[in-house]
Amino acid sequence: MSDSLSQEVLIVTGMSGAGRSTVGNALEDLGWYVVDNLPPQMIRPLVDLAERAGNTLPKIAAVVDVRGGQLFADLEEIIESLRENTPVRVLFLEATDAELVRRFEQVRRPHPLQGDGTLLDGIGAERQRMLSMREASDMIVDTSDLNIHQLATKISDLFADAETPGVQVTLMSFGFKYGLPADADMVADMRFLPNPFWVPELRAHTGLDQEVSDFVFAQEGASEFVESYAHALAPVLAGYQRENKRHATIAIGCTGGKHRSVAVVERLAAALREQPGVGVNVRHRDLGRE
Repeated sequence: MSDSLSQEVLIVTGMSGAGRSTVGNALEDLGWYVVDNLPPQMIRPLVDLAERAGNTLPKIAAVVDVRGGQLFADLEEIIESLRENTPVRVLFLEATDAELVRRFEQVRRPHPLQGDGTLLDGIGAERQRMLSMREASDMIVDTSDLNIHQLATKISDLFADAETPGVQVTLMSFGFKYGLPADADMVADMRFLPNPFWVPELRAHTGLDQEVSDFVFAQEGASEFVESYAHALAPVLAGYQRENKRHATIAIGCTGGKHRSVAVVERLAAALREQPGVGVNVRHRDLGRE
């Protein structure tokens, strides 16, 4: 059996203005290797390249549109040829004429098949040209009533792996004396807790060490903070998933970023990993600074 059977290939096509770029971005967020505006004749070389790359490129998506003219006419034949050895799915995006007109007018761009005619002339010509491709598609998504966030969520529902988190959280410890993290979505301050730096036997250790963690969480309010903050973050992270905000950075600070913030990040990471759809990365930004 050919190794290519392990390769996933998705062809994204459909009406101009129906959301191909949004779908491409959503697939990239899900770990797909996406190539936009790819001539159909280049799909086979792309698949061959992905097969040689092995596990590096297990899922590839080619976004193809009608602007290829005669090149596009070969798409169905190319897909059938690929299906002899490779699992290929076709996603077709469409929307109503009225919605497509509204979108083109909003961005003040002509339809690619409009020529000297009207927007509706171009849309009608494209519908006719895309008819057989639509009928041969595996999935059809009507985006008429979807905004870009809803469409991205729809794509996530269709193509996310079971193990793919809905939102990937980076928990970052830092020291206020070195400045706030520029990319933080939320910041919490651990300077309400006694500083282990002033305990001689703990000064040389970090929040990764058990003795420092034990000291931090023996203080009044430490465990309560982690429990309450994780609980407060639950509806926020669930909302991020609904709005297709797939990445969030939560920064936890103390004076030097070595003791309290590090210990709290480690404990908070364990709590957040228990929440559905949440993946957690931990980064200790200032650990190791003098």
